Amino acid sequence: MKKYLLLFSMALVLLLSISSCRPKEKEPYNVVEAKDVVMYQVNPRVFAPQNSLKAVTARIDSIKDLGVNVIWIMPIYPIGKEKTKNSPYSISNYTAIAPEFGTIEDLKELVDSCHARDMGVILDWVANHTAWDHPWVTEHPDWYTHDEKGNIISPPNTDWYDVADLNYDSPDLRKAMIDAMTFWIKDVGIDGFRCDVADWVPVDFWKTAIATLRKAAKPRRILMLAEGNRVDNFTVAGFDMNYAWDFKNALVKVFNGAPVDSLFAADKAEYDSIPKGKMKLRFTTNHDYATHASPTTEFINERGSMAAWVTCVMLHGGPLIYGSQEVAYPDTINFFHYVPVDWSACPEIFNEYKQLIKLYKENSALHRGELKPFANRDIVAFERIDDKERVLVLANVRNDSKQIKTPVGWIDIDLIDMVTGKAIVLPESFTLDPFEYYILQPK
Repeated sequence: MKKYLLLFSMALVLLLSISSCRPKEKEPYNVVEAKDVVMYQVNPRVFAPQNSLKAVTARIDSIKDLGVNVIWIMPIYPIGKEKTKNSPYSISNYTAIAPEFGTIEDLKELVDSCHARDMGVILDWVANHTAWDHPWVTEHPDWYTHDEKGNIISPPNTDWYDVADLNYDSPDLRKAMIDAMTFWIKDVGIDGFRCDVADWVPVDFWKTAIATLRKAAKPRRILMLAEGNRVDNFTVAGFDMNYAWDFKNALVKVFNGAPVDSLFAADKAEYDSIPKGKMKLRFTTNHDYATHASPTTEFINERGSMAAWVTCVMLHGGPLIYGSQEVAYPDTINFFHYVPVDWSACPEIFNEYKQLIKLYKENSALHRGELKPFANRDIVAFERIDDKERVLVLANVRNDSKQIKTPVGWIDIDLIDMVTGKAIVLPESFTLDPFEYYILQPK
C-alpha cells in the first residue's frame, strides 16, 4: 500500500511539474477603443504591383514607428472582370483574396505581425454592391436591385457601371453578408471593418451585423468604422467611428481663404451630433481625395499640408494617415492601378508626422482636453486643457505672414514649443510665417 501511495505521490508531483512548465495561454489581442485610434490607411497598390500584402508586412515597423495603432486595408478581394474598371471595390468573392495582393496566409502573417506590435487590422468591407460576375448575380438575382424592366442595375445616381446594386429586402442576402464578414473575424483574426458607403446600406442591417460580429469576436474587442456621417451610424447601428466629411470640406475652404471660425463651427456641429465616446475620423486626404490631388497641392504646398494636418488632428482627434502622405508624395494616386511610392523620400516629413502623433497620444489635454477657441480670421488658435495639462495650438492657414494677439493667459510666461523642444515667450502680439504652427505648453 505504501508503495502505491509513493508511486501516486511521485506521479502527482510530475504532473504538477509538467503543468507549471506549460506556457501561459496568450491573452487575446484587443484593438484600441475609438477614442485612442491613430489609423493608417493601406492602399496595397502603392506598396507593390504583386504580393503587396507581403510588401506591407515588410514595412510594418516603419508604419508602427509613426505611432499608428490601427491599419485599415483597402479591399483585397478578387476583382470582377465583367465591365471592369479594375476597382478593388468591385468584388467577385467576399471570402477570398485576389492573387495580385497575395493569399489568406499572407494576410494572417500581416495580422500576426501587427498584433505583435500592438496594432489592430481592419478590412474594407463593401456591402452595398458586388461585381457583375459575383456568383450571387446568377444564383440569387433577387438579392439585387432591378429596374422597371427587371434588369439588375448599378447603384442609382452613380457612374459605378462596374458593380451591381444589392437589395437588402432579402433576409437571405443579409445572412450571407454577415456570414462572410464573420469569416474574416473568426478564421483570419482581423479586428473589425471600415464599411464602404455605409449610409447607403439599411441601418437595421448594420445593427444586426455589428451585434453578430461583436459576439463572434468575444472575448476580443473589434472596431467598426462607417464611411458615412449619419447620426444613426452610432445611435442605431453601433459603429464606433464615422467620417468627418463636413470638417474636411470646411478645412479645404479655410485654406482657400474662408475665415477660421467656420472650421470651429464645423468641428462643433460634428461632435455635438454624436454620442459621447464616439469619434469622427479626421483626415487631410484618403484614397478618394488623393485621386484628385495630393495634400501637398490641395493645401497649397508641403508646409500647408502639415499645418492642415495639425489643425485637423489637434482640434479633435481621430487621426488618419493615408499611406504615402507621410513621405509627402506630391502627385495624384489612382487606386485602380499600381502607383509606386518612394518610401525613402522626405524623411523630415516622416519625422514631423511621427513627432506630432507622439504629442497627440502622450499629452492628455491634446487627446481629450476641453476645447477653447480664440477668434482670428487667418490663424487657427485654440487652447486644450484638462486636469493635468494645458496646451496652446496656433496654426497660420495662409500662405503669407499673419499677425495674432496672444491669447490671455499665455503672454510673457515661459513656454516650451512641444514640437522643437525649444523655450519660447510670447509677447502681446507676434507674427506667424506662412503656414507656421506652434504647439505650446507652460514650462
